[in-house]
Amino acid sequence: MKRMFILAAIAALVLIASSAIADEKKEMKAEKKPVTLKGEIVDTGCYIAHGAMGEKHKDCATKCIANGMPMGLMTADGKLYLLTLDHDNADPYNQAKTMAGAMVEVTGTVSERNGMKAIDVTGVKPVVTAAATK
Repeated sequence: MKRMFILAAIAALVLIASSAIADEKKEMKAEKKPVTLKGEIVDTGCYIAHGAMGEKHKDCATKCIANGMPMGLMTADGKLYLLTLDHDNADPYNQAKTMAGAMVEVTGTVSERNGMKAIDVTGVKPVVTAAATK
């Protein structure tokens, strides 16, 4: 009897685990649609440590990013997205590295895990302001 109970418990655990794995695979396969977000490219180290951003921090952010500090996109609504490299085309991500401290539009697919938001960069371009067009 005890042996039957253990076998039934193991079978139930296997079913639960396989169901969870199937759900995760289904979620991963779901087609993520590209979005475009506007914000400032920041180096995550200085931004998270002491809120550094903007024109005054541009030179430092450029140097930090060039030395390997991860980049982020700070949106107007206060959300920080980690910028990640698109494995099919690294050019937009590498272009973003040269735009620290600038307002940009980043296009890509957004993901979130355990509260961390990221956007896989498939396009980046500067935001054209009204002052720049005059």
